[in-house]
Amino acid sequence: MKRLLRPALEIPRLEMPRLGLPAFRLRILVRGVFLLLAVATLALSVVLLKEEKERAWQGYQHGFERSQAEVMARLRHPAGQLALLNAHLQGQAATPLAPVLLPYAAIDFDDQNKAQQAVEMAGCAVQYPDGATACAAIGNNPYAGGFIYLVGSFYAGELVPRERGALELAGVHRARITLDMRGATYRWVAPFEALPPQGSLQTRGRLTGFVDNSNGEDSEGADQLDARARPVRDFRGWLWQNNLCRDLAGTPPGCQRRTFYSVRLPVELFREALFNHKQRVVWPPEDLGSMRVRIEMLGPGSAPVLFDSNTPGAQPAASLAEVARSLLPGEKAQVRKLGSSAQEAIMLHGSAVEAGPSAPWLMRLISWLPLDGTWTRPSQRPQPAVPAGLDILDTPVGNYAVTFTGDLRGVEQGLAVVATRMAWYLGAMLAAIGLAWLVVEVGLLRRVTALTRRAAAVSYNVQDGHIGPRLGDLEVSDLRGSDELGILAGGLADLLQRVKDDLARERLRAQQERDMWHAVGHEIMSPLQSLMVLHGGAEDPGHRYVQRMQQAVHVLYGTASPAEALQAADVPQGRLDLDAFLHHVADNAHFAGIANVVYQGSPGPVIVRADEFALEDVVTHILGNADRYRPAGSPITLTLAASESTASATLHNQGSTIEENLLERIFELGVSDPGLPAPMGETEHRGQGLFVAKTYMAKMGGTINARNAEGGVAFTLTFQRLG
Repeated sequence: MKRLLRPALEIPRLEMPRLGLPAFRLRILVRGVFLLLAVATLALSVVLLKEEKERAWQGYQHGFERSQAEVMARLRHPAGQLALLNAHLQGQAATPLAPVLLPYAAIDFDDQNKAQQAVEMAGCAVQYPDGATACAAIGNNPYAGGFIYLVGSFYAGELVPRERGALELAGVHRARITLDMRGATYRWVAPFEALPPQGSLQTRGRLTGFVDNSNGEDSEGADQLDARARPVRDFRGWLWQNNLCRDLAGTPPGCQRRTFYSVRLPVELFREALFNHKQRVVWPPEDLGSMRVRIEMLGPGSAPVLFDSNTPGAQPAASLAEVARSLLPGEKAQVRKLGSSAQEAIMLHGSAVEAGPSAPWLMRLISWLPLDGTWTRPSQRPQPAVPAGLDILDTPVGNYAVTFTGDLRGVEQGLAVVATRMAWYLGAMLAAIGLAWLVVEVGLLRRVTALTRRAAAVSYNVQDGHIGPRLGDLEVSDLRGSDELGILAGGLADLLQRVKDDLARERLRAQQERDMWHAVGHEIMSPLQSLMVLHGGAEDPGHRYVQRMQQAVHVLYGTASPAEALQAADVPQGRLDLDAFLHHVADNAHFAGIANVVYQGSPGPVIVRADEFALEDVVTHILGNADRYRPAGSPITLTLAASESTASATLHNQGSTIEENLLERIFELGVSDPGLPAPMGETEHRGQGLFVAKTYMAKMGGTINARNAEGGVAFTLTFQRLG
């Protein structure tokens, strides 16, 4: 019965081949270029950061040397030495005045210019809000006399002098001085006594000192001298007033003029210590910092005090804090007097390192970068030494060792701040590289890859002799476009459509061929049924051959080719006595035109898993090959060997051997031995017999192999033995 053609053809799904590395070479190259560009950008940034670190480190070393030289220069200056010699006064209030130790042996208080220059050079003057100044100090040489010097200036109107011998002081300008030391208070009052003008000075004169016996609260007693009062012999003082008004628009004599004063106070306790030979002279006095001096400048009448050294708001004299300003941020300087302990050393600190916000990972990266120009492991990398320096300072009271210490952390923090800002630019560059790669990857490489895979699939699935799936649902029309890849994809799509059309026509032809086989099989089955009736007896030699013809027709019925028929055929697996089967084959082989077949049987039955008709086809094909290539008159020998689980039948014929490289391939469809001479009358071998034999043996659970043995060829059939 004929089959109807199906209206649509089912095409199997496309089989994709595995492409090798060369197929992705360009893709790998493009990705590698972008990766190399990103890595090179990062490497360039790290190299630049390393160079910046080296330059920053070198610049810091030069700056460290400059700051060291500047600090030493300031310490060698009289103002710096004054601050160093009076370090014990650091942190104290500017008022009331405490005498400081001068870097000079004494002050030439009788000369205004020299006294003023000495005070300004030493920087010992305390600055007051109204512009007045005051310096209380002692010389660094005890043998220059035990004196306290008071030098400064204030603003006053025209000075009113005291007449010599006058006891009333309320109507003249005068100075009142108080000294507190060692539990005692000393007071002096010094009225102004004019002297003739000298040079550009309009007014100058002495301050004659008298002991003030008042308690400091009785102003009337302080303004009236006792008739027996005598000037203090070693008390010396001067006043100088220039002609320039404080307010340039003012008019003399009522304007305020700057007035300079210079006073030398005799301190008997100092003098007693100096000339007491029973004890060692200690200079400066150990209690110098606890002494307090107050100087007041009073005008005539009930006018307010012109100047009071205890006025609040005064700015202190030169200190080590000003020297420390020369240090770079984070630097330290230790000043220690030679011969003293480290606990007595003075520490000067630069300003704190004020770095902006920075990323912690950048700090770690900068610390990791080497400075020697070589890249080594961190454990082997030499770290730069912290900058340090040592200098000796010579002062009138001894030598000091000044040790400087730098701060690398500040350099790295400053560099990290700059690197953090630049990291945004680096991130932008990497983002641009990533965006360019993404555009190329998505817009170009993915389409190229898809097109490559699909083109390879087309080539793979249209290869001749390929038995796998054919062109399935491959489509490249989605890759069409107006650019180069789109045009190429369009051409491939058109070519693929032609291939699919050819494939559809080929499958239609195969379907028509199968229908033809159906018709042929249907027409042959009726005569075979008649032959079965004519040769129905089991003893009839033709009965078996008619049965084989029926089986062959059933196998080919509904298939398109012998290979497809054999692969789709179902072979029943039954029980078969292999010994009896081989006896029967040897006895009836002459009916098939194969003479002189000898069976060397076993003593008893051997039951195996096999089908009688399929096995007869297998043996007939092998006997046919053996008969075709054996010498005329030579026998074909059948032997049987059995074990507990398997049984083997060997068919051996003499004649030409098979080439070694064909022993396994002769069982493939269409393969024959070209080296064997063709028998008389035969010109072509289609290579189907041994293929049929191997296929049937496999379906029965057995195997077949060939070997060259004893001047000929032996085929061995192996079966599963049944109990």
